[in-house]
Amino acid sequence: MFPGIGGLGGRGAMSPKKMKGMLKNMGIDIDELENVSEVIICMPGREIVITNPSVAIMDAHGTRSYQISGDSSERAASRAGQETAEELPVEIPDSDVQLVAAQTGVNLLEAKAALQEAKGDLAAAIMTLASK
Repeated sequence: MFPGIGGLGGRGAMSPKKMKGMLKNMGIDIDELENVSEVIICMPGREIVITNPSVAIMDAHGTRSYQISGDSSERAASRAGQETAEELPVEIPDSDVQLVAAQTGVNLLEAKAALQEAKGDLAAAIMTLASK
């Protein structure tokens, strides 16, 4: 589980159970994810695929880290199931629509349309409506 720990205290390797207990005392919790078949790391234009993965989750004072080991390969990014931010519908809160309408003097429908065009960016929507 932790290479290089062997020989602590002059006795052979430390047992994983004892190591886990020591880490827990320091506020670090480690768990292993079971039955993981594949891990995919998506990046623009390519993906790293890890098969036969071993996945450990380390929680240190509320911060979660994932350690993944396995057989990796790289492939071109698949478009299936991969939506870019531009393709995702933007959810516009009513409070944003009301703010834009109040700042620009337009009706709520125009304010919402401007926010959708600006992909939810309040400042950009206000600037667009103010320049009309």
